[in-house]
Amino acid sequence: MSVMDKLKQLLKGHEEQAGQGIDKAGDFVDEKTQGKYSSQVDTAQDKLREQLGGTDDRDTPPHP
Repeated sequence: MSVMDKLKQLLKGHEEQAGQGIDKAGDFVDEKTQGKYSSQVDTAQDKLREQLGGTDDRDTPPHP
């Protein structure tokens, strides 16, 4: 079982909290780098959400 599979299993049912954590981590990196890498951080956040099976709460409505 891969690390991503284990993470997905642990986060099952807690997608909202995971999304909030991803947002907080991205905000922290943006703050520390003074926004220098904000587009890369946004891309990383989106890819992490995709990998974990979550949705991007900022741009799209949740799936039914």
